[in-house]
Amino acid sequence: MSLIEDLNWRHAVKAYDPAKKISEEDLNKILEAARLAPTSSGLQPFRVVVVESQELKEKMVKGALNPEVMRDSSHVLVFAAWDSYSDEKIDKVYDYHTDVRDLPRGRFSSYTDKIKEIYGAQTPEQHFAHTARQTYIALGLAMAQAAELKIDSTPAEGFSNEVVDEILGLRALGLKSVSLLYLGYRDEKNDWLSHMKKVRIPMEEFIIRK
Repeated sequence: MSLIEDLNWRHAVKAYDPAKKISEEDLNKILEAARLAPTSSGLQPFRVVVVESQELKEKMVKGALNPEVMRDSSHVLVFAAWDSYSDEKIDKVYDYHTDVRDLPRGRFSSYTDKIKEIYGAQTPEQHFAHTARQTYIALGLAMAQAAELKIDSTPAEGFSNEVVDEILGLRALGLKSVSLLYLGYRDEKNDWLSHMKKVRIPMEEFIIRK
C-alpha cells in the first residue's frame, strides 16, 4: 500500500484488544522510524520510553483522559524531551557525530559554539519548548510506520505529565514527558470510531496557495 493509503486506513483507535500484542520485530521498526526523525541541529533532544509492563500502565492511568486505551494497548511509547540544553549535552552529541564519521573531535566547533551561544541566552523553559516540538516529528513518523504495518495507534496529550514523569523516573534523566503513543490492535466491537468515515477538511480549504 502507498503511504497515502496507509494514512487513510489509520485513525485514533478508541478501544484496543488487550489480548493482541505487537511483535518485537514490528515494534523495533516503529522505534527505528522515530529514531530516524530529523531534529534541529541533529541533536535528537528527546528519548522514547517503551512501556510494556502492565503494572506500569496501571500506575500511569491516573490522570489519563482515556485510561482504558492506555490500559488495553499493547505498548505505550512516551516521547520525553530534554528539560534544557547545555554545552555538555551538545558536545556529547557532536563528539558522537565526529567519532562515527571518523572525523576529529571539534570538527564542527564553529557551529556548536554558535548554537551554545543561542541556547545560553535562553531560559530552561524556552529550551523545553524547543525540545518538546522536536518530538512531534518523531511521533508522526512512528504513526506512519505503524500504519504501514497495520498496527493501530492513538497519539495522546491527555495525561498527567507529573504522574508519568514520576513513575518512569524521567526527572533523574533530565527529561520531561511530552506526548504518548498507544500502540496495539483495535477492538472492532468497542472501537466506535473504526466504522466511521475518515473526515478531514477539503484540500482546497486546507491548502493555501500564494
